[in-house]
Amino acid sequence: MPHRTRPMTALLVFTGLNVILVSTITPVYDFVCFLPYWERRRERRCQERQADALTKGSR
Repeated sequence: MPHRTRPMTALLVFTGLNVILVSTITPVYDFVCFLPYWERRRERRCQERQADALTKGSR
């Protein structure tokens, strides 16, 4: 006898997991994207670009 499938249960579990994942993505995204490392790197690259622009402008 084949195994009985339960499509409604599977749909509810799938929807529940997606709701949990969507609700937790914002804090994870904020944590990863706004780490102090990235902020320092962004500032350093901005300063390097400004220094390059000054040296190219003085030539």
